[in-house]
Amino acid sequence: MSSVLAPAKLTCSLRVTGTRPDGYHEIDAEMVTLDLVDELTFASGDHLEVVGAAGLAVPEGDENLVRRALAALHRRASVRLVKRIPAGAGLGGGSADAAAVLRWAGCGDLLLAASLGADVPFCLVGGRARVTGVGEVVTPLPPVARTYTLLIPPFGVATMEVYRAWDRLGGPTAGGPNDLEAAALDVAPALGEWRDRLGDATGATPVLAGSGSTWFVEGEFPGDDRIVARTVPGCANAG
Repeated sequence: MSSVLAPAKLTCSLRVTGTRPDGYHEIDAEMVTLDLVDELTFASGDHLEVVGAAGLAVPEGDENLVRRALAALHRRASVRLVKRIPAGAGLGGGSADAAAVLRWAGCGDLLLAASLGADVPFCLVGGRARVTGVGEVVTPLPPVARTYTLLIPPFGVATMEVYRAWDRLGGPTAGGPNDLEAAALDVAPALGEWRDRLGDATGATPVLAGSGSTWFVEGEFPGDDRIVARTVPGCANAG
């Protein structure tokens, strides 16, 4: 039996730079690894147990990214997945879990990681990086110690719906760091209330994490419904 940590990722900035013929969107983003983690425990067998999931529903069947990663590796295991990263919060929880499976198996193949999801390559590399293409090009950047305060609404936002809204709205760019904010607010208008709540509490301008639903500001502002998280180095050897 062995355990592997699956750290969350935070998208500090995101520009949508184009759309490919296959419908996927190209991005230019800065991502960092946070000390908010899921934990996966591996044993012999062929079963997945999910504990503590919050946000969007987390399936335990073959569509779960843990199961998909195992299938891509042609491996079997019984996995107990303790969720601390809310699903649908824009923090890469499912991708982090898939990357943890790859690390458990000793696999560093970024192309295989990309076949599982756009955020999986970064979650496999970890640390701080510039992420381009559709997420498969990960260029490490010098680590920077930062502290962020996260406000995670009690609902998730589906990434696919946000990109569809971005297309429908004509591909808006943002005055702030995240081009997807307008599209996410179009999909889930209630996000605006949570943005304002964090802004009022901190005096800072919140930024949406990826496609949402998490809002964040830099700095330490503990309080109700808020999580203070810190950057950590690359996680290739985490566990």
